[in-house]
Order: sequence, then structure tokens, then C-alpha cells
Amino acid sequence: MEQKLFVYNSLTRNKEEFKPLNPGHVGMYVCGPTVYSDVHLGNCRTFIAFDLIYRYLLHLGYKVRYVRNITDAGHLESDGDVGEDKVSKKAKIEQLEPMEIVQRYTIDFHKVMDIFNALPPSIEPTATGHIIEQIELVKSILAAGYAYEVDGSVYFDVEKYSQNNDYGALNGRKLEDMLNNTRTLGGQDEKRGKLDFALWIKAKPEHLMQWPSPWGMGFPGWHLECSAMSNKYLGHQFDIHGGGMDLMPTHHTNEIAQNIACCGKTPANYWIHTNMLTTNGQKMSKSLGNSFLPHELFTGEHALLKKGYSPMVIRFFFLQASYRSTVDFSNDAIDAAEIFYKKLSETARKLASLQQNALTAVDEETDKGINTFCDDCYYSMNDNFNSPKTLEALNNLSKWINSYAASIRNSGEITAQTFERMKKTYTDFFFDVLGLKVEDSDSGDTDELMQLIIKLRNEAKAGKDYATSDKIREGLKSIGFQLNDNKQGTTDWVRV
Repeated sequence: MEQKLFVYNSLTRNKEEFKPLNPGHVGMYVCGPTVYSDVHLGNCRTFIAFDLIYRYLLHLGYKVRYVRNITDAGHLESDGDVGEDKVSKKAKIEQLEPMEIVQRYTIDFHKVMDIFNALPPSIEPTATGHIIEQIELVKSILAAGYAYEVDGSVYFDVEKYSQNNDYGALNGRKLEDMLNNTRTLGGQDEKRGKLDFALWIKAKPEHLMQWPSPWGMGFPGWHLECSAMSNKYLGHQFDIHGGGMDLMPTHHTNEIAQNIACCGKTPANYWIHTNMLTTNGQKMSKSLGNSFLPHELFTGEHALLKKGYSPMVIRFFFLQASYRSTVDFSNDAIDAAEIFYKKLSETARKLASLQQNALTAVDEETDKGINTFCDDCYYSMNDNFNSPKTLEALNNLSKWINSYAASIRNSGEITAQTFERMKKTYTDFFFDVLGLKVEDSDSGDTDELMQLIIKLRNEAKAGKDYATSDKIREGLKSIGFQLNDNKQGTTDWVRV
């Protein structure tokens, strides 16, 4: 079975055959989190999507260098180069060193990604660890004539760049429209054009993180770090650049401009973007009270949730939608995902010990059907990493496996070769490609013990002994057991 992988390219707005620059090798850069707060669910969705892509490329046999950065400086409150640095602002509020904030939330991010069973990237560089590279990049852009310095700050000249290049190639907008729809912001009179963006920003004396440069003490603009680090670890041109769709209009558009200005090349051949999350049809927003943090989903401690869900259920829920589609959170949708996940998970559990009986006869139609379901797993993933279609193919295999395990079908319906291919395909895709795990059903002594503890905790809460109730919950959490609370009290639990 020979198939080709096709990828939707945001830059060309077409689905294209994937052809890596160096056969057998893939360079992939994904914009990582700004570590000034708990990682939010939109970030998790994006990184789980690229974990799927990473896993499938590895499954196909590619040697992948996956670079995902950590932004720990230079990301201001506004994309328009105004406001405080997000990390510095949080450090001031909590009266801590900025690197204490960075350390805390980087560790938290890694823990959440581990809980979701996401593979770590090959390289995870930080902005502060690559100040020299960013300064050198600014020098190159200045030397090429696409930037200018004003009183210690350096800006990219978008209109000059646009004389020979299409600045709106990625976001699909014309320069004139962008200029007409961009208001002039106060305090930025030193910029020559409304679309110009900062490569290097002069630091005020009170700015917590600043470095010496040829233009004075300052810090890099947010867009600069990704260009500098992708150039260093993947070269001036590489295969895949990814991130959330919110990065397309400004951040990724400016990355392309920076790279072409200094290197004469668009950095990536394929641009991949994930879509956003909604809750009950509305955009997720803190102000609307309909956004979730990962731990709130696990515990159920949120007004819009009726119970908590395990990390694998949430991962499965994300995989039920294409990465380019909006994912809408609702209790009913996650409940349905939980049922589907448990069904496929139970099949994976059975498959580990399933053996084929002595071959007596072959039903050619069934044998062909099983091979078709196996092929469908690859056809689906090769169609722009279509995880929902892949889950459908696994579900078709699951139905036959469960019937076979229950001895409903004749044991000699498929050949030994097909039987082994079925087992391998299901196992490879469930565990290695989709990144799912079989969660411990704990139907034995552990579950009985946990149910007793839950009963005691509910009695404590009913008696208004909240100190004991909280002590039980926190104690269990410290050893890896998460209680799920809902309106009826504590009813079940998961391992975290």
C-alpha cells in the first residue's frame, strides 16, 4: 500500500502533497507558550494537534526535528508594541524575579503536556537564551535596508518591504486595506508607518528584563525570537511552521517578512494552523466565564461542568475534530467522547491478549474488509492528518475485534497475516499515532477502596466538616488520585 501525505498549507490555501526539503527528514517549528500564567485550553488544543502530527510523521519513518519555543521575554500586552512585558508585569504583581515566574509556569506547562501524553519536542529554546541570535538578526535586517533605528529602538519598515514582497501573503489581506484599518497608537510617533513593528525596543530604566545591544539597553520584539530560533535550529528554510490561527494575521506574517528580509526566503514550505475553541457555541473568554483551565476539566470544579473528565477523554475529545475545525465544549459532547473513548480503549485492552485460533477457512470478503479498515487509517491520516476519520476507521476495526473476541464470528475468517496486521494497525494508531492510553479501569480493590473514601468525604461535607473534606481531596491529589465533584457531590475519580 503506497500512499502520499497531503497537508493543507495556510500560505497557499491549498491541500498539497507533502515533500520534505531533505528526503527522510522533517524540520518542524511550532510557536510555544508565553509563560506568565497557567497554560490555557486553547494552547493545549494546539499542542495536542501538533503532537498528533509529530507522532504520525515519526510513524511514517521520518526523522523529525521538532522545535517548540518558550517565550519568556519580549511579549508585550499588545501586538502593537505597547504595554508591559507580560512576564515582567506578573513578576511585579507577585513581587518575584521574572525568572521565578518563568520557571513556575514552564514547569506547569510541561506537567500539563505530560498529563495529556504529548511527546516533548526535540528542542525547546527560550527567548532569553537567544538574545545574541536576535541581535544578529536585527543587524542583518538593518543591513538589508528593511529596518531603521530611532532613539535606541529598531523597527521593521513594512511599506519598503512591500515594494518587492507581498506582506499579506499569509493573512490574505492587501497592504492598502491593512493600512486603512490600522489606527495610529499613541506613543508610537517614532514609527514611520502604521504597520511597522518593533525588532528591538529601547528599555525604560524600570523595565525588569533588558540587555545591551548596539542600539543601547533594550529587549527584542516578540516576533523576532521565532525567526532567530527557527533559523538557528532548522535553517533559513524548513518544512513545517505551526501555531494557532490567531498567530496568522500578525505574528506569523511578521516572521515571514523578517526571514525574507534577512535571508531572501520564506522560512517554511508548509504553514499549519489550528482553529479555536468555543463553549456552547460562544467564543471562550474569561470575561464570559466560559473558559476552562485543564485542571478544572479534570476535577469538574467549574460552574459549566457537571463532572470532571480524565485527561485521555479530553485528548480524545480534541481528536474527534479536525485540527482546522472549531471545537465546541459542552457536557453532552464530552460525555459522548467519553463513551467512544472507553469503547476503543476497551478494545485496545482486549487486543493485547487476543490470539487467532487455528486457521480453518478464509472468508475472502471479511479478509478484504479488515485490510480496507487498516488502509483507511492511513488514508485518513494522509488526508491532512484527519483524526476524526481515523477514529472512524479504528471503530470499524473495533467492532470486528469485539465480535471475534466474543466468538460470534468463525475463527477462520481472516488469514494469519491479516490478523497480525489488524492487531498492529489498531495498536499503532491507538497508542503511537493518536497518543491515547488505556486508563486503569480499577475495577478491583483500588476502586472499592476509593469508593469508601468518597463515601467518607461526602459524609464529612454533609456534616459541614469542610476541613476534613478538603484534607481528603488534597491528600489523594498529592499521590495521583483526582476526585471528580459535581452537583450531587463526589461520585467518581481518575488517576492523574
